[in-house]
Amino acid sequence: MSAALDFSIVWPALVAGLLVTATHVPLGVQVLKRGIVFIDLAVAQIAGLGVVLGDWLGFEPQGGAVQIAALAAALAGALLLNWTEQRWPEVQEAVIGVTFILAANAAILLLAANPHGSEHLKDLLVGQILWVSPGRLVLAALVYAVLLWVWFGLAERIGRAGFYVVFACAVTVSVQLVGLYLVFTTLIVPALATRALRRYRLAMSYALGVLGFAAGLALSLATDPPPGPLIVCTMTGLSLIFFLQTGTAKTSPPGNGR
Repeated sequence: MSAALDFSIVWPALVAGLLVTATHVPLGVQVLKRGIVFIDLAVAQIAGLGVVLGDWLGFEPQGGAVQIAALAAALAGALLLNWTEQRWPEVQEAVIGVTFILAANAAILLLAANPHGSEHLKDLLVGQILWVSPGRLVLAALVYAVLLWVWFGLAERIGRAGFYVVFACAVTVSVQLVGLYLVFTTLIVPALATRALRRYRLAMSYALGVLGFAAGLALSLATDPPPGPLIVCTMTGLSLIFFLQTGTAKTSPPGNGR
């Protein structure tokens, strides 16, 4: 396969990875600061449940109705978790875990009667990053641009509820671009790897995310395994190396990364 053909296949996937990295890195730093690491899994799974529910009701898989269902489900789940964090902060991680399990099993039940259910479930978890269409990338870029403007421009004003809303919107778009596993990895792994840095934490987190996507896609084209899991493993490996190089003993207090 020629290099030109390789690039024509991989560039939409790389752009999707860059877009997801752009939004998820700063949100991931904040998630670690708040100590709610598994919130993205829960909210992403709830968004996925919205997609499955829309498909179960007979809507077009990529149609507007399914997107609305996914966003509505994610917002409802995020606002519910915002409420539980205020009501029972000492058990918030447990509540997030239960929410994830409940949403995951509800999706499995809805897919049980679907002859393509296992394929839909795999797409939800692993994603189909190589088949992202340029049209979806344009829409995602517009949504992400608004979310980044809100986050970096209004973060001090939107409060806890605003954080959950921004988070839900970002995850809803991302899980349909790259799958739940890559959403979690991009959100948590670079932020975790750079937690020892006192300076340039956000920049290095972005670098690890971009390198993870680029290297994983390159390896996938060269060796032919599925790109999603390979990107997860590559980004995690690079982040682990960076984390070990920067020292695990001396860590700075978690900051907001801004």
